[in-house]
Order: sequence, then structure tokens, then C-alpha cells
Amino acid sequence: MRVKDHWPQHLIRYAACLAATELVVQVYRHLIHVNPTTVALTFLLMVLWVAAYWGLRFSVFLAVIATLAFNYYFLPPIGTFTVADPQNWVALFAFLVTAGIASQLADRARRQTADAVQRRRDVERLYAFSQRLLATDNLAELLNSIPAYVCEGFGGKAAAVYLLSSQQVYRTDPKTTWLAVQDLQMVSSRGEPVIDSQRGISLAPLHLGTRTTGAVGIAGATLSRATLEALGSMIGIAIERAGAIEKLSQTEAAHQSETLRAVLLDSVTHELRTPLTGIKAAVTGLLSDCKLDDSQRKELLTVINEETDRLDRLVGEATEMAQLDAHKVELHLASVDIASIIDSAVEECRTFLGQHPLDVRLPQSLPKVRVDSDRIAEVLKQLLENAAKYSPPTSPITITAEQKGNHVITSVTDHGYGIDDFEQSLVFDKFYRGRDRRYSVQGTGMGLAIAKAIVEAHDGTISVTSQVGRGSVFSFELPAA
Repeated sequence: MRVKDHWPQHLIRYAACLAATELVVQVYRHLIHVNPTTVALTFLLMVLWVAAYWGLRFSVFLAVIATLAFNYYFLPPIGTFTVADPQNWVALFAFLVTAGIASQLADRARRQTADAVQRRRDVERLYAFSQRLLATDNLAELLNSIPAYVCEGFGGKAAAVYLLSSQQVYRTDPKTTWLAVQDLQMVSSRGEPVIDSQRGISLAPLHLGTRTTGAVGIAGATLSRATLEALGSMIGIAIERAGAIEKLSQTEAAHQSETLRAVLLDSVTHELRTPLTGIKAAVTGLLSDCKLDDSQRKELLTVINEETDRLDRLVGEATEMAQLDAHKVELHLASVDIASIIDSAVEECRTFLGQHPLDVRLPQSLPKVRVDSDRIAEVLKQLLENAAKYSPPTSPITITAEQKGNHVITSVTDHGYGIDDFEQSLVFDKFYRGRDRRYSVQGTGMGLAIAKAIVEAHDGTISVTSQVGRGSVFSFELPAA
């Protein structure tokens, strides 16, 4: 098939060899008069060039006709194929042998160069292919993408991957019939690559060490056996890697879920038990036979009322955290001054701030922000309450705001106990509470997590900068309107 396709090109090359020989004869006979040695060297260079660029068959053909032309036109007696001088026989024989050996050497060098170039291209393709295999750790996504990667990387028309474990075939096009399942199964069971030049398909087993895990096939591109084996090994390792990472992620997720459940149980148990203990004690006092005056009765009822509010707040925070995690909170956005939000949050926190001096420092020309005022006020309240809880009772708290590019940054600064570097990366996690003050300070560990979720819902960011013993600065950044 290949010979039939290239016979016009071959005829042209044979004709070119004849024409070049005739050209040399005419030039050296009529235009430039040279000795036979120069003619022989010219013919020899022509043979070498043809061998290097066109191959052995054409160089041998040129060597034969050049020998005949050299004998007929340049060795006496001129015009005949008879050689009178024995030395000329030796020269003619030496020229033919030299031309033949040189043709073989040049052709071998040409083929070796072509093989080296092809190997370099295959290595480059395999490297690029391996980079694409490492781009995803999702097993399902990887399996669906590999056939397309194979076609794009190696110039095929269709590709398919077969897995022994699931008996599934992943194709570039589900409708194509280029690569039969039976062929993929056969290669997988044999464990050896197959190159079918007539059908234009190449198949290779997927190897993981000595174990065969499936097969890969490509149609419309002929690959070398070494390239096929490397391709099968790469795909097998990539699939195993993605599967291992997926299993590890599932195991880690389960472990984190158990850890979170334990932390949640610890936090909720502690926080619920405290108000319930107060309520239970107050109710017991009211139901006892002891005679209570009005002030004592009012005091017990006040305890019940405050602890009930505290329980309600705990349940509210848990509900809000769940809604934020599920992205079910609807934001009512409007362009507002951050100063008005700060005033609203400060007013609602007056009671909680107690004896903490509050300093609000705002520049005159702050741009408006497009936010849900109630939600951002809630963020500020969480930060203010957090500052009040984790700093000495009379230490000052400062609120500042500034413009930075197209964003407005609002900060709450306290002079409390500070947070070490390790805990700074954890304070915004759900249910996390400081190690040193976990049981001495009331809280569920949801406040900062809620603040973070609200800020991020506004396409903003929240962060903390702290120094142990000096205090902390909590800042959140919001896009300007």
C-alpha cells in the first residue's frame, strides 16, 4: 500500500538521478574540462547526498549509472564501455565499491538520525502527556479525559481506555467503532503491545509494576513499541495515583468529620449545660418550700430569663452557621456608608462591652460599600464581642476603617491576651476555641466562623494579626460600591 502511494515520487527521484548524471557529463565534457579523478569525486558526492536525503535504493541506482557514465564518457577509449588500461579497471571498480559503501553508511546515518529525532519527539510527547495526567486528582474526571489526552498528544483520530476492575471502556467518542472492546480485552489479557498497521491501530496494556490493570488503544497514529509500553505504564500509574488520592481524601474527610463531631459535642455540651444548670437551679429555688420575698423571686426569674436568651442565641448561631454553609442565606445588598453600620453595631453591643473604652476612628471621605447592612453589622458585633471577651475588662477597643484601592478595610483592635501563630490559622474554623481560654470564656466557637462566612458571601476577606501578650487586630475587606 505504501509503495503504491509513493511510486510517483520514486519515479521523479529516479529521473532526477538520471538528469543529474547527464548534467555532470555535459558540464565536464563541454564547459569545464577536468581530469577523471574530479569527475569521480563529483559523482561520489552526488551519491552521498542522495543516500543521506533519499535513501539507499536511490543512491545505489545513482552509483550504477554514474559508474556507467564515468566509464563511457571519461575513461579511454571514450564512447565505449570497453576499458583498455587495467589501471582504469581498478579505478572503476574502486569507484563503484566506494560509492556503494558510502551509500550504505550515509543511509545508515540518515536512518539513525531519523530514529533519534523520532525518539526525541516521543519523549517530548510522553513528558507533555505525563504533565496532563498529573493535572487532576479526581479519578472519574481523569478516566474521561485520558482518551482525549492520548489523541491530542499523539495525533490519533480516536482513543479508548479499558479497565479490568470495572470492565468499563472510556472513549473519545462513544459512537466510534475503531477500537473494539474485544481487542482491548485481548491486549489486557496478553500483557503485550499490539501494532496493527493494516487497520491503523496501536494497543498497549496498562501496567502497574508486574500487574496488568487494563488496556489503552489509539487509532489513526502508529506508535513505536517502546512508546506504547511507556504510555501504558504512565496511564496505569496515573489511574492508581488518582484512586489512591481519592481514597485518602475520603479517609481524611471521615476522620475530620469524626473530629468535628467530637469538638461540636464538647462545645455544645459545655455551652448548653451552663445555662441549663442556671435555669434548673432557679426553678428548683422557686419550687422549693422556702419562703422567698419578691426580690429573691425576681432575681431567680431574671436568671431564667437571661439563661433562656443565652440558649436561644446558641440555637440561633447554630442555625445561622448551617444556613451559611448551605448558601441558603439571601443577601439584601445596597450601597451604604460603613460608618452607619459601625454605629448600629456599637449601639447593639453597648451592654456587652461593659467597661471597655471604645474608640472609633473613621476618615471623612470613605466610599460606600454595597452590602447587606444587617449582615455586616453582625460581623462587627461578633468581632466586638470577641474583643471584649478575650481582653481585660477595662482595656480599650478600637474600630478603624480605611480605603485601599477599590476596597474598604474595617478593623477591630483589642489589647487582650493575643493569639499565637498556630492558632491564628484556626480561629475562623467552626467550633474552634482558644486552647488556654476554652473553658474560662463563654462561647461556642461559631462567632468568627459566622463572620468569615458572611464576609466571603460579600466577595470579601477576613484576617487576623496578633501578638501574644499585646493584643489582636481583626480586619475584613469589602469591595467599594
